[in-house]
Amino acid sequence: MVTVIDYGLGNIFSVVKAFEMIGADVQVSSDASDIRSADHLVLPGVGAFADGMQFLHDKDLDTVLTEEVVQNKKPFLGICLGLQLLAEIGQEHGEHKGLGWIPGKVQVLDTGDEPLKIPHVGWNNLEMTQDNPLFTDIHKDSDFYFVHSYQLHCTDPKDCIATTTYGETITAAIWHDNIFATQFHPEKSQDAGLKLLENFLSYSH
Repeated sequence: MVTVIDYGLGNIFSVVKAFEMIGADVQVSSDASDIRSADHLVLPGVGAFADGMQFLHDKDLDTVLTEEVVQNKKPFLGICLGLQLLAEIGQEHGEHKGLGWIPGKVQVLDTGDEPLKIPHVGWNNLEMTQDNPLFTDIHKDSDFYFVHSYQLHCTDPKDCIATTTYGETITAAIWHDNIFATQFHPEKSQDAGLKLLENFLSYSH
C-alpha cells in the first residue's frame, strides 16, 4: 500500500494517477493510522515552505511522519515541496524550520547574470552524482519536468544523487537511508518518471 499524504498542498490527483498507472495500490490520507499501516509513503507538494510546514504541524503529520520514516525506516518519497520540507531551514518569505531530516537550507534559485525566469519551469536533463536505486534502468539522457523557485542546498554532498543546471547547479534528487526525494515531478515526467516511481516501490530498506 502506497499512502500519498494529503496535507492541503500538492498535485495529489496527478501523483495518484501515476501510481495507479504502474499498478500500485494507492490511497490518499492524512490519517495517522493510514500512515502507520502504509508500506511506502509519498509527500507531494506545490506552494510555499512555511505553508507546507504549518499544514503538516496543524494535522500533527510532522510527528507521525518522523516516527514512521526516521525512526521506523519506512520508504519515503518527497516530491517538489515535499523535498524542500525535509530540510532544516527554509528561507522563503523569512526563515522557517523544516522537518530537519536532511541537513541543509532551502534558498531561492540564483540564476546569476543569466536572463532566466523564476520560477524554473520546464524539462531538464539530470547529472547523476552517484549510483542509486531510484534511477535504476532510467536512461542517462532522460528529461524530467521541473516547476520551482527554490532549491535545497544539502550540507552533506552525499545526500544529493542527481543535479540539473538552471543558472546554477540545482539539487534534483536526494537519497538518505530510506528517504528519497525529487525536486522535479516524476508524475509529470512521462515514461522516465513512471519508471522512477516503480523503482521507489521496489525499494525495501
